[in-house]
Amino acid sequence: MATERFEEHRDLLTAVAYRVLGTVTDAEDVVQEAWLRWSGVDTAEVEDDRAYLIRVTTRLSIDRLRRVRAQRESYVGPWLPELVSAVPDVAEHAELTASVELALLVVLETLSPLERAVFVLREAFALPYAEISEIIGRTEATARQLARRAKQHVRERRPRFEVDRAERRRLTERFIGAAAGGDLDALTAMLAHDVSLVGDGGGKVKAPLRVITGGEKVARFLLAAASSRGTRRFLESLGTGPTPDIETAVADVNGAPAAVVTVGGRPVSVFSLVIQDGLVQTVFLVANPEKMSRL
Repeated sequence: MATERFEEHRDLLTAVAYRVLGTVTDAEDVVQEAWLRWSGVDTAEVEDDRAYLIRVTTRLSIDRLRRVRAQRESYVGPWLPELVSAVPDVAEHAELTASVELALLVVLETLSPLERAVFVLREAFALPYAEISEIIGRTEATARQLARRAKQHVRERRPRFEVDRAERRRLTERFIGAAAGGDLDALTAMLAHDVSLVGDGGGKVKAPLRVITGGEKVARFLLAAASSRGTRRFLESLGTGPTPDIETAVADVNGAPAAVVTVGGRPVSVFSLVIQDGLVQTVFLVANPEKMSRL
């Protein structure tokens, strides 16, 4: 009975933990730890399973985020969140889907663990402040203050998407075509003059160790990466066998269209575009194999 009561909320708990932590691996570890806590209490005394489990999971997520933040400081190159193709949600809900977009998760990395948890609970799951204050062990006034501060921080840094999903998909397809075709002019025309490219290889595969900025620099990097020589060097860093099948296509990653490169059917890199005013403002390149396991 206790197991069934927990499993009823597992997807919800994973959804909360993933948004707070940015990796499914850590989220699943937290949910497992929440299960151990649950199995050790007298569940007959728990009046509201959902509220109790969210409280436990959120507190565990905050504690874990504080620990992993220190590890991420020694990460090789920029750190980007773990990618997912199937969004770990409990329902098809616009706010829930938007809350796992890569660009937002990157911004959430700049919040304190407590601010991030409050933002997620309020903006993604619409929990009342009274419940949030109980979850984080602070007064309701403090919870509201944390939420305002986090929301303002996100508003100032979060990219404003002005195109719908179909248009984003079309622009991503054009991006793939220009890069694969070696068309420097077409690719540069798609990029904002101050575009930036953030690459995450985790020191395991070829990826920029620093952020690349500027339309021409980003375009030339992308063309070099898409060239036969660049592809060969990248495959060598992956340790793949000779002449594997390489394909690039648009697929939903973290709730948004992205360019996914596969080798022999296995995802090896993802290019997620932040688009505003019809131009690419940011390119997130995720190539760390450990960030690909959920695609």
